[in-house]
Amino acid sequence: MLLWWWRMAMRGIYAVLVVALLLVGAACDRGPAKAPVIGEAFAGPVTLNIRQEISLKSPTVATVKHADRLAILQVRRRFTRVRAENGAEGWCDGEKLLTPQQMDRLRVTNEVAAKLPSQGQAMVFDLLNIHTEPNRQAPSFHQLKENDKMEVLGHRLVPRLPFQAAVTKQLAVAAEKPAPKKRATRRDRDKAKAEADDRPPMPRPPSPPANWMELSRRTPMPDYETKPDSRPAPGAKSDPAPEADPVRLEDWSLVRSVEGRAGWVLTRALTMTIPDEVAQYAEGQRITSWFPLGDVAAEDGTAKKHYLWTTIQQGGQEYEFDGLRVFIFNARRKRYETAFRLREVKGYYPSAVHPVEVSAGKKSHEVTGFSVVLARPDGELERRTYAFEGYRVRLIGTSPWVRLADPFDLKATEISRPVDSGAAPERSLWERIKARLPFLNPS
Repeated sequence: MLLWWWRMAMRGIYAVLVVALLLVGAACDRGPAKAPVIGEAFAGPVTLNIRQEISLKSPTVATVKHADRLAILQVRRRFTRVRAENGAEGWCDGEKLLTPQQMDRLRVTNEVAAKLPSQGQAMVFDLLNIHTEPNRQAPSFHQLKENDKMEVLGHRLVPRLPFQAAVTKQLAVAAEKPAPKKRATRRDRDKAKAEADDRPPMPRPPSPPANWMELSRRTPMPDYETKPDSRPAPGAKSDPAPEADPVRLEDWSLVRSVEGRAGWVLTRALTMTIPDEVAQYAEGQRITSWFPLGDVAAEDGTAKKHYLWTTIQQGGQEYEFDGLRVFIFNARRKRYETAFRLREVKGYYPSAVHPVEVSAGKKSHEVTGFSVVLARPDGELERRTYAFEGYRVRLIGTSPWVRLADPFDLKATEISRPVDSGAAPERSLWERIKARLPFLNPS
């Protein structure tokens, strides 16, 4: 009998413990329910602060890095409430977020940019952000420090307009969609009909006043001092409407950092790293690309280089350069001199230095050469290939060229297009003189 009572007591204790555990678990699950996820985004800047409230004075609850995944919970104008991977929830600027499509494009950009030919090395003298798009307000995912170097890959002229973040735009469009109307049930219809039946009848409208005819007559206005009529007289020419302010255009450059990250920066913030003893001849123009053409030994035994550069007199142009110049180092005079120059042209990226094959009599050999894309007088583009032999630059051929619509076009990697075999070779000075003076031609 005692054993039976002992077993029943133990069962009661077990039951009490189970109930207590269930109650504790239920109390723990009664925390605030998590907000539903309405979208997905990635952090755009190098670091992004997530604050407890929208205000900038609100404390920071988490700091995420570039490319960290975030869950979107709510959108309020340009601000977005997000949840980080560690569970922290807060507000951030929606214009600093990237959609999954933009993140994929950024990855592809780095892959394609690694194959694009460099148009010269540049550096910065202050902090500079690399943006995902050519826009000042676009998310910046990398920051260049003072004296950091990078490779210039492309150029784009874009209007200076406000940047609409893709994440905010997509969520705003989704939020503007009207909620589906709830289908009224029979009970709702019966209730609305009963309420309508219980309402009192509408009162009759009031009758017009007895002197409504007098009130309808037009009362003369007092003789106040009036302003002159600013409306133009009939048949007179009105002043033309003021013209809208022109949209300001900005030059942006596609660059590739030392770490291999590719993006867009303001062109005016870049300085080409060509040596100062050559850059001093820029004459106030901006250098847009530069390439070494070969080595030469100075009299003191130091190694010097020949250079090719392209320049533009004024920014805000659709083309990349309007002048081209080849510098050679004169070892005897110990200075750089101009060996070849083109002015008042319209040139486009990409320019390139590569070996070319030239013939001397029955023999042919390879020398250093370069190619540039220039516009002809009829507007068509052609790629001109030059040979650089010693201190002489001469044209050896041309070929048609289709301008690249996007710097990410892989055609830009084709730095050495085949030379047009049907192009006539450049004539020597004596041949040109003989062509102008018929009496020198015995035939």
